[in-house]
Amino acid sequence: MSWTSYDDLPAALVAELGDAGLDPRAVHALVVAALEEDLPGGAADATSTATIGDDARAVGDFNAREPGVVAGLGVAVLVFHTVLGDDLVVEHRVPDGTVVAPGDSVLRVAGPTRGLLTAERTALNLACHLSGVATATSHWVAALEGSRARVLDTRKTLPGLRALQKYAVRCGGGVNHRFGLTDKAMVKDNHVIAAGGVVPAFEAVRAAYPDLPVEVEVTDLDQLRALLDAGCTEILLDNMDDETMAEAVRITAASSTGASLEASGGLTLDRARAVAATGVDFISVGALTHSVVVFDLGLDLQDQE
Repeated sequence: MSWTSYDDLPAALVAELGDAGLDPRAVHALVVAALEEDLPGGAADATSTATIGDDARAVGDFNAREPGVVAGLGVAVLVFHTVLGDDLVVEHRVPDGTVVAPGDSVLRVAGPTRGLLTAERTALNLACHLSGVATATSHWVAALEGSRARVLDTRKTLPGLRALQKYAVRCGGGVNHRFGLTDKAMVKDNHVIAAGGVVPAFEAVRAAYPDLPVEVEVTDLDQLRALLDAGCTEILLDNMDDETMAEAVRITAASSTGASLEASGGLTLDRARAVAATGVDFISVGALTHSVVVFDLGLDLQDQE
């Protein structure tokens, strides 16, 4: 079996992925690598080849097994096109970011049965994981409703899946933090130790990269005051209790910097409202991507009449 090349993918699908803020070529390369895990060198699917005739065709519905928010449906379609090429009919039932209920059909695909089953697991692996990220994010968004706080993702992503996971966070209503180590500087505790303090670290980054946004992590209010005096406008409050964060908000509001504050460090959903009530601007949650529970989607095939 040979995989459909990037250049032979439907233009509309490539545009859909691009409009979602993804690099279609990179996503295609990821899909091919995932398919190669099942079929090295494009070998045949032994089970499907033995049990299903060459000319058998089927339709299949991606059905939600639980309530949540779906994401990655376009990526799932890319998997099927990479396996089947143009011999595929797709019916989008809902867009990414849709809240669904158990039993809802979110996507329909039709084509050669062997190819559908060959693509099934890879398509589900990606769509279930990304829908899990979107669903988890939506729970935080709901918990923060009515406050000024927005939920942020982190760089605690699975290798190779960062762009897709951050896309899924957006589908769930969250906000992306920096993508990598070049689009924003984040001064953490080890940088502070190496530089000799929060202010020296902040000033070193600002001197080396004057046009780059800089955020600095603090663990106490003295560090916060020092950074505000130095003109820092993005500050991360690390592992602070609610009372200390509320005081940090008051101190910052009284300064002339207009700095934003981000809460981080071991935060859980049951603390979300209390943390938001302190007045922080952002709450960053690594668990959105590093330990999310997959969303239960299933592909149910039917014989085509």
